[in-house]
Amino acid sequence: MYTVGKSGEEKIYIAGPEGKLEASVSGLGTPLQVSNIGIICHPHPLYQGTMHNKVVTSVTRTWQKIGLATIRFNFRGVGESEGHYGEGQGEIEDLKAVIVFVQQRYPEAKIWLAGFSFGAIISAIVASDIPDLAGLLSMAPAVTFFDFTKMHKLKCPWLIIHGEKDELVPVKAVKNWYESLKNQNNEEQYLELIILPDTTHLFHNHLNDLKVNVEHFMIKFLA
Repeated sequence: MYTVGKSGEEKIYIAGPEGKLEASVSGLGTPLQVSNIGIICHPHPLYQGTMHNKVVTSVTRTWQKIGLATIRFNFRGVGESEGHYGEGQGEIEDLKAVIVFVQQRYPEAKIWLAGFSFGAIISAIVASDIPDLAGLLSMAPAVTFFDFTKMHKLKCPWLIIHGEKDELVPVKAVKNWYESLKNQNNEEQYLELIILPDTTHLFHNHLNDLKVNVEHFMIKFLA
């Protein structure tokens, strides 16, 4: 049975490669009280992407609803996070720093990663280097803007959600990427692509559909 997680969030600062990273967290009690932690990455920092994005907060609230502790944070140079935009590589290092923060304080907790648009790419790249990752959620991944050839194979459950009418990342490109992932990944891995009808990049008027699919995926794999 899954209990409703704490709705309140607390601002903290996490040590990053270029200084402090501003984060909003919930449910982070003592280590023995935390069994699953979700970390989510926001859209592109140069295009108003922050941890306050509606897709980011919607997924965060869904996680909290089913009992996960959560961390959403600002990449370097965004909000109160120190540093400057790192052209993708810097943001990869930021996410790794947040994961180290979690692993040091909650070594027994299972880690779930998620990301939206630019954040979906960052989290997918980092996920390929985490052997014991519990699961990955990718919302509207910006596959046309990044090179995925250096990604390692993922073994964790992975859900990709994309809008049929995404005006920034063509749905055809995401479908092609999904097929390539199916071909290269272990057949035993759970990998699913959900295309939401009449849905744009920002999931306007379809955030509830997004939350429902995220919740179904999570409950399927939560131990």
